[in-house]
Amino acid sequence: MKSWRRVARPLRMFLRVGQAIDQTVGSLEQAVEGLVLPRRFRKGKPAARPGIEHEELRKLPSSPEPVRISCIDYSPDNVQAQEISDLRAFVEKHRPEWSVVRWINVDGIQNMEVIHALATKYDIHPLAVEDLLHVPQRPKVDAYGGEESDHQARLFIVCRMLQLREEHLHSEQISICLGHKTVLTFQETRGDVWDPIRQRINTKGSRLRQNDASFLAYCLIDALVDHCFPILEHYGDRLHVLEEQALERPDISTVQEIHAFNRELMLLRRAIWPMRELVLALHREPHECMSENSRLYMKDVYDHSVQIIDIIETYRELAASLTETYATLMGNKLNEVVKVLTILTAVFTPPTFLASVWGMNFRGMPEIESAWASPWFYPLGFWLVCLGSSLGMLLWFRRRRWI
Repeated sequence: MKSWRRVARPLRMFLRVGQAIDQTVGSLEQAVEGLVLPRRFRKGKPAARPGIEHEELRKLPSSPEPVRISCIDYSPDNVQAQEISDLRAFVEKHRPEWSVVRWINVDGIQNMEVIHALATKYDIHPLAVEDLLHVPQRPKVDAYGGEESDHQARLFIVCRMLQLREEHLHSEQISICLGHKTVLTFQETRGDVWDPIRQRINTKGSRLRQNDASFLAYCLIDALVDHCFPILEHYGDRLHVLEEQALERPDISTVQEIHAFNRELMLLRRAIWPMRELVLALHREPHECMSENSRLYMKDVYDHSVQIIDIIETYRELAASLTETYATLMGNKLNEVVKVLTILTAVFTPPTFLASVWGMNFRGMPEIESAWASPWFYPLGFWLVCLGSSLGMLLWFRRRRWI
């Protein structure tokens, strides 16, 4: 019984290897098809006029979905947070006299009336409006306006916010418009990672309350970058589990998880890599809306982004090595299966040869017509020769340490 199990186990393994190869090819095709390519940044004909003027926003299609708008005014001594329900009244009303910094956050960019009202009130450049609406954009920083321009001096910053939702990585564009005393943030959907910043604003005596609007922009960008560290911890634990699965019980599901892991790491790298260039530009290039203190703190954000990129590259190399390890293990299993099948073929070759020779209906064969070829001795001799040749080959394989 044990010998039969030893023979049947390689056969089942051989069938599983064939199924694994087919499923691996299918998973690779699905992975290639699942890659989300960036959408077109501009709609319209080529060589169209760049930018979106404020009046053109009313002609663009608008979504009826509600947009959440929040406003926080603060100074070293006071703070006021409100949810804006009547946008027209809010735009016509001036900020409090004691307000040093105003932060307006918009959750959703589908309502063109909201975008038009805020872009008109705070004089957002048409090129910035275009980048705000046409997502996804590569993380960057653009300076608009100034003394020789009709627009007010502003910094337009495009970032990526990464979050884990149901064990999957979600990337969202965040647009930040920075002025002297105002910060506007536009998100694609509701939900962000800025709750600790809101708590710091509500804390009297905090460093955030003591600084200008550019320091708030620094804190927002720093939160987006630092939020990648918990995500990397999650991927580190996941990579450890994948390593155990690949070494102990490699299966086709393990390969599929490794491919999904690589895809999410690629998405993470594509979001963080240009963020490093953005932070470096804010740190090095002076602008009237960015104070020297905020530029100094940007150096710390740059160090964090470099550290995140190093961790991502390390994880990608480990994931690639896991794929190679899985391929090596599957190759070794296939070699073992082929080895067992080859040994079985070699063991049964002598009996097959003898049976084919002695089973022919030819007359005049000496061993059949001889005196010692009795009815009982001939079959017995045949089986002894067959068993002896098979056992002899098994002993020879054992001596050569092939089995």
